[in-house]
This record gives sequence, C-alpha cells and structure tokens, in this order.
Amino acid sequence: MTRIDLRSDTVTLPSPAMRAAMAAAPVGDDQYGEDPSVNALQERIAALLGKEAALFVPSGTMANQIGLQLLTRPGDEVVVGAEAHITWHEAGASAFNAGVQFAVAGQSGLFTAEDFEAAFKPDGHVVFPPTTLVCIENTHNRGGGVVFPQADVAAICAAAQRRGGHAYLDGARLFNAAVASGLDLATLAAPFDVVSVALSKGLGCPAGSVLAGRRADMLRAVRARRRFGGAMRQSGILAAAGLYALDQGFGHLASDHANARLIAGRIAQTGAAIDLATVQTNIVIFRLPASLPEAATVVARAAERGVLVSAFAPRTVRATTHLDVSAAACARAADILAEAIAAG
Repeated sequence: MTRIDLRSDTVTLPSPAMRAAMAAAPVGDDQYGEDPSVNALQERIAALLGKEAALFVPSGTMANQIGLQLLTRPGDEVVVGAEAHITWHEAGASAFNAGVQFAVAGQSGLFTAEDFEAAFKPDGHVVFPPTTLVCIENTHNRGGGVVFPQADVAAICAAAQRRGGHAYLDGARLFNAAVASGLDLATLAAPFDVVSVALSKGLGCPAGSVLAGRRADMLRAVRARRRFGGAMRQSGILAAAGLYALDQGFGHLASDHANARLIAGRIAQTGAAIDLATVQTNIVIFRLPASLPEAATVVARAAERGVLVSAFAPRTVRATTHLDVSAAACARAADILAEAIAAG
C-alpha cells in the first residue's frame, strides 16, 4: 500500500538532485563565518526579503525565539493572532526563553490595526505589561493556511511603530503567501523589523530556517543563536539544500495550493465544517460536528488505508499538501478521508 502523507509539509524527502547538491557543497566553519554555502544562502535570502542581513538557524521555532529576544524584554507583552504558532506550538518557549506574555487579537489568525490598538498597552502602567511587539504569522497555520492581507499587515506594523514598538513576521510559509498573493517576498517582508522564513516546509529542504533584518540585529542574533545551542559548524551541507531549492524556484507551490483546494472541495461534501475561503495555500483544516466521528477516529480510519493526516483538536483535522504528493494522490486521499468521515 502506497502511503500518502499529508500530516505536514515538513515530511518531504530531499530529492536525489538536492542530495547531490548537499554532498557537493563547499563548506567551512560557520562559527568563524567561513562556510561559503551558509554565507551565500544568508545573502540570497536577505536580498529576496529586502533586508540588510540574514542568519541561518536550525529550525523555525528557534528563529521565532531569537526574534522575540531581539525585539522584547522580559515582562513585555506581544500581540499575536489567535492560535499563533509562537503561542501554540513551541512548548511554552516564549515564556521560558524571552519572558514575554501574549495578548490575542482578532480571530482565525487574522486581525486589523484596530484590533491591535484595542489590545495595545502603553509603557509605564502600574498593572499592565507594556506592548512592545506585534507578531504576524503569514500564512497562518491554524487559520487554514490563510494569507494575511497585506493592507492589514502594513497598517498593523505602522501602528506598532507609531507606538514605539516593533513588528516581527513569522513567515515560515511566506513562500506560499508570495505565490498565492502574487506579491514578491520583499514586499511582504517590508513592514517588519525582523522576518523569518522556513526552508523545511514548501521548499522541501531537510532542515533550516533563515532570520533576516537590520545588520546590527543579525549580529545580535548570532549571539542569541549561540545561547540556544543553534550554532553549527560545517552547516553548508544543510544550507546547500536551501540554495538548490531557491535555484528551482517556488512556482511549484501553486500546484500544492490547487491540490489543497481539491481536497477541501471533497471534504465540503461530507458535512464536515470547512471554510473554503481560507483554503488559499496548502493547508486544509476541517471540523467535525457531533453528528460525525471524532478527529482521532477519522485519522485512524484514514491511516488504515494509507492516508496520514493530523488531529489538531478532538474534532479538528488538518491535511497539508506538499511537493511529494501528486494531484492524483491528493484526489485519492480526499476520497479516503471523505469515506472515513461518512462511515459514522
């Protein structure tokens, strides 16, 4: 039985050509700034994002945690969208590492400048923690892969900066946002002080994220990365995968988005609750009302037939398309999921 793995876009395997690029990568000791592949990747990502400098790190969670340390102080408050990755999926790291707390604005991961202003707390209040940072996730994972509207992004970041604060972009899937919106990466990143992008999701690399911003901030980020244990040596072997992926371009993500819509359309016929308007990229999230099986049951039934998806909550399921699953595989997975839901 051929397995169709839709648990995440992180499950992709490097292609033979990517592996060959990694094996042939020129390397050096990155702790001395001497790894040519790492340096090339950092320069290339910085240019794509329109930032002065960039830093290669092992994971998206580390990128987010470094971003918080660069832009906040312990005891500060950070405004985020509902169910943001930085609050839901990082094992409490933000409280443990940066000593910050969060205020949630808006719903389904999206919010407006008005929502930000309503959540904002000024410095110097005897009771409230000061709001010093706004964090936007684009695309938003638990929001169903929705693209954050760029007009709202610009307005929110401008409001934060007027208030003396900073703006951070968790752009783990920013490549997907660029393809879906038709906007280039530099435009999407422009309103933010610091931006992160993941290489291990839509681009299909085995590991790694990149943080970008002002050169002075990236110099501080080097030390923060060291504190987190993320400093590596001949990491050009990993960076070379990112360079290879960038050379191939990311237009293929449009196919992933089409495959997600294919799955979503089939799921919408089952009675499961799904907002098709949010299926803008490669993530499909649907909820199962009480009349249908629970998420764990649907996940188990699908797995028995070779389709792997994730239970996000007792009655919520996520499927994520990626470059290792074809349109035909996604069509088959959609039918299997629909049958798992309908079995009662």
